[in-house]
Amino acid sequence: MYARCGSIEKAIKVFDQMPERDVLSWTALIAGFAMHGYAEKAIWFFSKMVNSGLKPRDITFTSLLSACSHGGLVEKGLELFESMKRNYGIEPRLEHYGCVVDLLGRAGKLAEAEKFVLEMPVKPNVPIWGALLGACRIHRNAEIAERVGNILIPLLPEHSGYYVLLSNIYARTNRWENVETMRQMMKEKGVKKPPGYSLIEVDGKVHNFKMGDKLHPEIEMIERKWDEILRKIRLAGYTGNTSDALFDIDEEEKENALHRHSEKLAIAYGVMRTEAPAPIRMVKNLRVCEDCHTATKLISKVFGRELIVRDRNRFHHFREGSCSCMDYW
Repeated sequence: MYARCGSIEKAIKVFDQMPERDVLSWTALIAGFAMHGYAEKAIWFFSKMVNSGLKPRDITFTSLLSACSHGGLVEKGLELFESMKRNYGIEPRLEHYGCVVDLLGRAGKLAEAEKFVLEMPVKPNVPIWGALLGACRIHRNAEIAERVGNILIPLLPEHSGYYVLLSNIYARTNRWENVETMRQMMKEKGVKKPPGYSLIEVDGKVHNFKMGDKLHPEIEMIERKWDEILRKIRLAGYTGNTSDALFDIDEEEKENALHRHSEKLAIAYGVMRTEAPAPIRMVKNLRVCEDCHTATKLISKVFGRELIVRDRNRFHHFREGSCSCMDYW
């Protein structure tokens, strides 16, 4: 619970106070480190678990491989994957193969990741192809993305995320005709992208913000606070990153849209209603975009605040101008 709520320190404290620990206790903590991007700690605790005489389970390796993926530890991740069957007699499942695809893809080894998928002894499922497509977005590889998209979209035609991922890849390479094709396909199949939202809890009350939100009773004050934040982080070097914008609109329009993303409104409310040194905690239903990630790093530096954001994939701890994910997410 503590790990999933963003307080890995309290999770460790509870773990340390346990009179007895079984494999699932260790695995829960390792999964917590993976979720927060602390790959080295996950591996250290795994070694400690094994040295205590406990045998890891398949779910333990899922967490370990996920930690390596988010931490960029490619060689260590591959070594752990090989050790599953060799050292512990655990047959890798689709989840483990998916973690390896994610591991290679996030590290930019896209050709290796694609080859790995094609040579798997089991038939790859939708999440595995999705992991490869996500890596193509990070590294702007439209060629492999197109091949993956042609396999993935027919497998799950109602899933909006894969259309959006492919559209973003096309947009980043200025292939606007392909972006339009994706939008048309979504329209014809009745596929709609779920709206992004961000949640923040202040004084025991949860506030829900959506992009361009005008419904919050304090929205005018929130927007003024965001304008103040924007001025200060621009002095620290912030420039709006519009590369993730989906549509072929001019840069000024893209910037205006970026500055009303749900997490930016939530951050403004958090800065407005909480006092340092208390951290600002948020939950977002989608992946954090690059622009919001950059902006939040600068906010943590300029305002001297810690911001803890849980997005669809993982936790981000923003402190003093940097993020725990090391810009690798």
